[in-house]
Amino acid sequence: MSVNVNELQTLNLEKKEEVLQNPNDLKLQLRNDPEVVHLAQEIDTKDQLALLEFGKEPANQISAFSGRVLNSIKSSSMEESSALLKHLGKIMDKFDSKDFVEDKGLFSKMFGKGKKFIEKIMAKYQTMGSEIDKVYVEIKKYETEMKNSTVTLEQLYEENFNYYMELEKYIVAAELKIEDIRNNVLPQLESRAANMDQLAQMELDSVRNAVELLEQRAYDLEMAKQVAFQSAPQIRMLQRGNTKLIAKINSAFVTTIPIFKTGLINAIAAKRQKLVADSMNELDRRTNEMLIRNAQNVSAQSAEIARLAGSSSIKIETIEETWSIIMKGLEETQAIEQENVRNREDGKRRLQELQSSYEQFKNKAKNS
Repeated sequence: MSVNVNELQTLNLEKKEEVLQNPNDLKLQLRNDPEVVHLAQEIDTKDQLALLEFGKEPANQISAFSGRVLNSIKSSSMEESSALLKHLGKIMDKFDSKDFVEDKGLFSKMFGKGKKFIEKIMAKYQTMGSEIDKVYVEIKKYETEMKNSTVTLEQLYEENFNYYMELEKYIVAAELKIEDIRNNVLPQLESRAANMDQLAQMELDSVRNAVELLEQRAYDLEMAKQVAFQSAPQIRMLQRGNTKLIAKINSAFVTTIPIFKTGLINAIAAKRQKLVADSMNELDRRTNEMLIRNAQNVSAQSAEIARLAGSSSIKIETIEETWSIIMKGLEETQAIEQENVRNREDGKRRLQELQSSYEQFKNKAKNS
């Protein structure tokens, strides 16, 4: 991939990932970058302390950055959402489609008890509706949190890419300096030392030591760069988990729960209208017993009213289907959460191993 080094910071995510997958091409471009060339020229081979600290700032930044990624994983409230979804599952389990099936003999045989029965059903589903409202509010909050988390992870990915680029610049600068010393400085000193120039011999030893220190430092920076490189897919993995959850929450809960609640309201209203219609029918039948013809007409009209009043804009089948969607969404979301927990634990373990490895190399470099 051929990209102007100065344009790397403005690349889209797809191009940045392509850069990460083609490190050799990036190195070749950086060798001609003015900033990298300047870094190489500024390296003082006589200052051993400066050689040991070359590239220290971006290396320390990537070490701190990996800790931030770990904290992002640990601070996730995904585990808390499991309890919320279990609670929603318990509420949805209260739904029984049989509550809305018409019992034709109920009002004619036990009118008083039938009225109490319908009021009991209404109370049950009004309570259920209130409980769903509370969970719905929490689910919306959780959805917002997941969206914010995804944005934060995107920012972390950008920072990680910038750290990677900075480390690569220092590595290439060190390599350029080593090449320059080996191709230009060492041959001259070795030639002078061969002619018994004592001062050249002393300087030769110093330069060789500087090359060794610079090679070790380049290796340390390469290890830090690997931490940044391997952090990128870990961040993407967390983002994909969040995206799956947001999609599932939106399709199974945020959209479906209001439809389910509307269906409940209509079903309860239809049940109540049926009670009124049956009451009117019963009253008409008893008060017009002697006027058979008129009673039949009134009865026919009452039946028509009952049919019209008993029909709902949302059928019981629709309520059953939306209930099924929510229950299925609960199962799928919990499965996704379990997968994300495993991914986070794996990501946390791998980042900790990388950070420990980097610290070991850094300590080894200091002790050597």
